[in-house]
Amino acid sequence: MSHPTQLRFLAAAALACLLTGCMVGPKYSPPTPATTPSAPTYKEANKTPAQPPPESASNTSEDPTLGGLGDWSVAQPQDAMLRGKWWEIYKDPDLNALEEQLNIDNQNIKQFFENFLAARAIVRQSRSQLFPTVTTGPSLTRSRTGGAGGAGVTSTTSGATTVTSSSGGASTFVSLPIDATWEPDLWGKIRNTIKQSQYSAQISAADLENERLTEQTSLATFYFEIRGQDALQQILDATVAADKKSLDLTRAQYETGTTDRLAVVQAESTLESTQSSATNLGIARAQYEHAIATLIGKSPSEFSIPVKPLLITPPPIPIGVPSQLLQRRPDIAAAERTMAAANAQIGIAYAAYYPNVTLSAGAGFESSAFSRLLNWSSRFWSVGGSLSETIFDAGLRRATINQFVATYNADLAAYRQTVLNACQQVEDALAQLRILTQQIQQQHQAVESTRQALDLEMNRYQTGLDPYIDVVVEQNALLAAQQAMAQIEIQRSVASVQLIEALGGGWDVSQLPTPQQVTEKPSKADTTIQH
Repeated sequence: MSHPTQLRFLAAAALACLLTGCMVGPKYSPPTPATTPSAPTYKEANKTPAQPPPESASNTSEDPTLGGLGDWSVAQPQDAMLRGKWWEIYKDPDLNALEEQLNIDNQNIKQFFENFLAARAIVRQSRSQLFPTVTTGPSLTRSRTGGAGGAGVTSTTSGATTVTSSSGGASTFVSLPIDATWEPDLWGKIRNTIKQSQYSAQISAADLENERLTEQTSLATFYFEIRGQDALQQILDATVAADKKSLDLTRAQYETGTTDRLAVVQAESTLESTQSSATNLGIARAQYEHAIATLIGKSPSEFSIPVKPLLITPPPIPIGVPSQLLQRRPDIAAAERTMAAANAQIGIAYAAYYPNVTLSAGAGFESSAFSRLLNWSSRFWSVGGSLSETIFDAGLRRATINQFVATYNADLAAYRQTVLNACQQVEDALAQLRILTQQIQQQHQAVESTRQALDLEMNRYQTGLDPYIDVVVEQNALLAAQQAMAQIEIQRSVASVQLIEALGGGWDVSQLPTPQQVTEKPSKADTTIQH
């Protein structure tokens, strides 16, 4: 092999080494279900649900809009996950319409979406460091100096070129340089920086989905609270109507002399107290309505929800197994990507142990006249390189690595805690649904017993056996039992939404953008919130 050929071969080999380099630092391995704290099944899902009461006692109210007691259970094992728009399992068109508006107009979701776009831009910023930086600085200098003892006048238009003119003469200097500098990624510092930026962008994407799920479940919770307040209002309105009839009856009896004035006053007091309670319900309903308006990006002054009494039996919800939470919860996905980003940061810190190589080159044209600027004889060029290495830093690099190793271990602990919290939230929601279902059945029996007691006491009062105060006691007991029944049903509806939130809604980790996707420049469609 000839000497020139050897030189070309060595130059090509050196260039290949510069281009490829090597990656220093630990290799990242994501956690697996086997290394994650979770049980094979949910404890609460395996407990026997309470049996519903007989068919004849299946409703809490004569109004069918109040729904029924309904036994609640999880879906069958083959229905492993919720998909997409999870709120549609409730089959409520009004809720569906509100959720669609939220996904478009919620300002918190928009804020997290813009944060995600900013994180994607940072990825492209990091990636730009892989390539040379090319600059140019054209300059024009014209100078003139005076004769003996005369003053000189100099005019400079751009650049930093200095020209010394002959005494008493004028000169022009034109320069058109192009300079390039490049720091090859020999040790993977830039590539690890890119990975860290990509993982951070994925964290931002997972945070966006977590915020979206939080806003969606908040809206559903407020919606069912409003429907529950409407049901409570219906109960109190019916009680007010019944109390008015009792008052009319008592007044008639007083006018005929079969009862005393005390019974009339007691009936009036009962009616007024119930009317006051009915009025007070408007506070909670208004606040929930205002909260929904804010969630969907509207002014509360311009938004209202029609009255519609509704207490539902939650539909069966597929829960799967605890290990599936690793794929279903966006906060767990964010915690895992945080670990990956911390691991990449360790690699960046390790690269500080190795020398930095910077290559530079410059070329261009320079001349004393515009007409000769682009002549071949006016060309100039330069090529060079530099190497820098830290000789002594008093343990700075080792301390930096120790810092990021500790950060990674902290992120690992945070990831495991996030998984544990997720499992707890699912178990809590399952227990709440199971126990509330049993309580509803028991409370239903209490309502029926209290209603029978009121009927019996009314008969005793009308026959003169008992004073009217005994009727008042039973009326208040029935109203309290009915209100408790409605409140428990509201709690069960909210608990079903909390279970869906704990399960991750309809999201799964396959929807998380890949490192390649977060690196690409967003299209016009990507810069619009997708739902």
